[in-house]
Amino acid sequence: MIIVIDKERKTELPFSRGILTRSITSAGVEVGIAYSIATEVMKHFMEMRKKKVTKDDIREITYEKLVEHGLKEEAKRYLFWRRLKKLKFPMIILIGGTTGVGKSTISTELAFRLGMRTIIGTDTVREVMRKIIAKELIPAIHTSSFLAWKEIENFPKGISPLIYGFETQVRHVAVGVNAVIERSYTEGFNTIIEGIHLVPGYIKLNDRSFMYLIVVKDKESLKARFYERTRYSLRPAEYYLKNLDEIMEIQEFLIEKAKEHRIPIIENVELEKTVNAIMERLMEEVLERLKERGIEIWE
Repeated sequence: MIIVIDKERKTELPFSRGILTRSITSAGVEVGIAYSIATEVMKHFMEMRKKKVTKDDIREITYEKLVEHGLKEEAKRYLFWRRLKKLKFPMIILIGGTTGVGKSTISTELAFRLGMRTIIGTDTVREVMRKIIAKELIPAIHTSSFLAWKEIENFPKGISPLIYGFETQVRHVAVGVNAVIERSYTEGFNTIIEGIHLVPGYIKLNDRSFMYLIVVKDKESLKARFYERTRYSLRPAEYYLKNLDEIMEIQEFLIEKAKEHRIPIIENVELEKTVNAIMERLMEEVLERLKERGIEIWE
C-alpha cells in the first residue's frame, strides 16, 4: 500500500486512484483517460518501491504522465487547479439558465471535477420561503417561474406580463440566494449555486463569485431535454412542453440581462464540452483576479 503524506494537515492516507482521477478531470481530461493515467502514476510509485509519497510527488509524476500522453495543455491546467487549491482560494460558482437547460447536471459535474461538496439549487431556497411565507403574502413564489404572472393582478404598461411575473418571483428569491452567497463568502466555503433565479442584476457578485448563463439553441433542443429528463426525474415532460414558448421567452430575457451585465453565455450542446468551456473561463477569470491581488500562481 502506498501512503500519501499531507504535510500541511499532518495526515497520512492511502493513495486513491479515484481522488487522483477527479483531480485530472479538472484539467478537462475524460474520466476514462484520467483513470488510466492515475493507474500509471500508482504503478510508477510501486515500481520505484515507494511506500510513502507526498502530494508534490503525485503532482510531479501526474504532470509528466499527462505530457507523455500528448496532453500538454491539460497538464498545464492540472497544475493550475492543484496550485490554486494550495492557495486556498474559495469560489462561489453560479450556474444560471431557464428551466430544462441542464443546470443541475452541469453543476454536479463541476462539483466532481473541482472537489466541491456543496451544491444549492435556487428552487430549494424558494421552497424554504414557501414554507415560511404564506401564499397570500407573496403569491409569486408559490408557483413555477413561467406561471408566476398568473398570480399578479396588475401589470405595468409596456412590459410582458410573463417577464414581470418572473422578475417578481426572482426579486423575492434573490433575497435568500444573496444570503447564501454572503454566508459562503464570509465562511470561505466552496459553493456551487444553480437555478433559474440567478438573474444578472439581482444577484450580488463579489471577488470570489463567478457567474455563467447556460442556454439552449432552440425550442426543439429544449424539448428533447425535457423528454430526456423524464428518464431520471418524476417531473412530467408535458407540464413543461405546454409552456415551451414561455420558457424560451424567459431565456431571451436572461440572455439580454447577461449581455447587459457582461456575464458569459454558454450554449449547452454536450455536457463534456459545456463543462470544459466553463472550466476554461473560470481558470481565466481566477488568474485575472489573482493577478489583481499581486498573486502569481505559476512558479
